[in-house]
Amino acid sequence: MKIEYHKWASPNLNNEMELKIYGQKGKPFLVFPCAGGSFHEFEDFGMVEATRPFIENGLVQFFTVGSMDNQSWLNSSGWASDRAKRHEDYDRYIVKEVVPFIHKQSCESGGIGLYGCSLGGYHALNFLLRHPDLFDASIALSGIYRLSYLIGDYMDNNVYYNSPINFLPNLDESWYLDQIRKASIVVCCGQGAWENESLADTTALKEIFEKKRIPAWVDIWGHDVNHDWPWWRKQLPYFLGHLLEQK
Repeated sequence: MKIEYHKWASPNLNNEMELKIYGQKGKPFLVFPCAGGSFHEFEDFGMVEATRPFIENGLVQFFTVGSMDNQSWLNSSGWASDRAKRHEDYDRYIVKEVVPFIHKQSCESGGIGLYGCSLGGYHALNFLLRHPDLFDASIALSGIYRLSYLIGDYMDNNVYYNSPINFLPNLDESWYLDQIRKASIVVCCGQGAWENESLADTTALKEIFEKKRIPAWVDIWGHDVNHDWPWWRKQLPYFLGHLLEQK
């Protein structure tokens, strides 16, 4: 398996950012880490090994980035408005720097897939909903999809448009909805330990998707399925296999 490491100074974040690439060809997937996680978390927690057959058979190519969560949504000592603005910096980093980098490195034409678990699952879904012209697939595992869990009741435009359960019910622009409806969306969580908030949000999303006629696959696993890596190592290959079959 070919693995590459890249690092550059991000003009949008004013910060050095690192990423790794796993594989040489196949559907490109941008991977977000868990809350405040690093670009090498995907490998550290066995997710590369869990998806090795897809990588080695040239079906998928993973691009793993670091997060800025500790400066944005998780920065409990900062003003909520500043935390939201910092996330917007991260949005520009992904859209204006990482996406062009992926297109340059990838042999595939078309959109980019997204993957994440826990807070990374939030990013995986949120980035697709905000940029359905750039991303055409998302596998979001055990995520939360309303920002009030992290910043309380504060609301401004930057918060609103990054909180799917808040903005998606009111989204009526046909161009956005048409693009989102064309995407392959998977949202999954368990019903075991530490999944309460994710379960509530995943259930709420299912209802919103149905009302908006967005054909997402919302899958709620059993009461033994916890918010933890052993389950995510099972879920990602399972859903990835189904998505790649649709290509």
